[in-house]
Amino acid sequence: MNNIIKTFGCRLNIFETEVIKNFITKNKMKNVSVLNTCAVTKEAEKKAQREIKKIKNKNKNSFLIVTGCASQLKPKIFEQMNEVDLVLGNQEKLISKNWSKINSILEDKNKKYNSKLVSNIMKKNTLPFNKLSPSKSNTRAFIGIQNGCDHRCTFCIIPYARGNSRSIPKVEIKNQIKSLVLSGVKEIVLTGVDITSWGLDFKNKERLGDLIEFILESVPSLQRLRISSMDSIEIDPKLMDLLCHDSRLMPHLHLSLQSGDNMILKRMKRRHLREDSIKFCSALKKIRPEITFSADIIAGFPTETAEMFKNTISIIDECKIDWIHVFPYSSRIGTPASKMPQIPKEEIEKRAAILRKISSERLNKHLNNKIGSIQKVLVERNAKGFTEDYSKVSFPQGPEIGKIIEMRIKKQSNNELFGIPIN
Repeated sequence: MNNIIKTFGCRLNIFETEVIKNFITKNKMKNVSVLNTCAVTKEAEKKAQREIKKIKNKNKNSFLIVTGCASQLKPKIFEQMNEVDLVLGNQEKLISKNWSKINSILEDKNKKYNSKLVSNIMKKNTLPFNKLSPSKSNTRAFIGIQNGCDHRCTFCIIPYARGNSRSIPKVEIKNQIKSLVLSGVKEIVLTGVDITSWGLDFKNKERLGDLIEFILESVPSLQRLRISSMDSIEIDPKLMDLLCHDSRLMPHLHLSLQSGDNMILKRMKRRHLREDSIKFCSALKKIRPEITFSADIIAGFPTETAEMFKNTISIIDECKIDWIHVFPYSSRIGTPASKMPQIPKEEIEKRAAILRKISSERLNKHLNNKIGSIQKVLVERNAKGFTEDYSKVSFPQGPEIGKIIEMRIKKQSNNELFGIPIN
């Protein structure tokens, strides 16, 4: 049976899963299943456990490896599952020799292996860097530039799953991007746990703006550069200038907004106020009107009153957020927020539903505004692609995968634009 590799969670996990695929391919491993887990919510952990049983039911003889944030935080839970053969921590999954060792064990049935390779990630000061193998079938590639987080938001368990912030040197990032661009990749997405902290762990305290300027200058053949989720309050002046004026830096940002109420933001231990977010979004829109924003928002954070929730609703319009990733608050044991007065689950779900409805309405309006316009679309698989502002587009079969083409938008349906290629 073919290898089964599945990913839950963030873009960084997507990148790391590609690294794992490289290890498996390089070592010619067969009949191996890998589940890269997420731990943002309790439901994410339960989903992983259900998927483990599902994978093993499909192929009882598959060697099943569980890794990712959930396995880093709760290795015993997965180690005790009969379906699981090996648990790998977040650092261990990025080390090539571990995969070579696993392969030698699989090839020699007499060898033994530990059922758990999970170290204390809080003691890790370095970050393994693994190059992706270029592939002509790729049009977009994720590049992990940073891992871990030095902040301690009261609701978040992820720093304990990812460790403290560690950055990849910019020369290594540049070389990886050059290699991918030479293979035909048109768009690079920079990702990490807290990418605006990139470079602060270096002696010379570099900033994300320094990295992006270096990439754009060093790889002139790169057509599109995109940034993943970020905290706007930590954007340095150089990055702000690039966002405003460099057309190769795509006009879409995903903001870690979380709330629109200042008291809740304070209790979350966030580093921004609502006024900071409004000022940032307004400044960018004024100079670069085509830029779009999406955002993470938590519904029903402990102590959130109806009035506080209204402030979150109002900031969506004030920041001109086009779509929202809604997180119903999920209490994580070990976080300060878990000890705060909790909102009833029914109320959390009610507020989450309101936010999802607002998100749907705003996305619908955003897409309707595209009808009749001409958009540059990166052609991907199955006659689908993305505009510069990250709107999804479907079109008739024909345009070659990997090309950036102009397309006239004819209609929108089910959160998707439909267009016809020009010429």
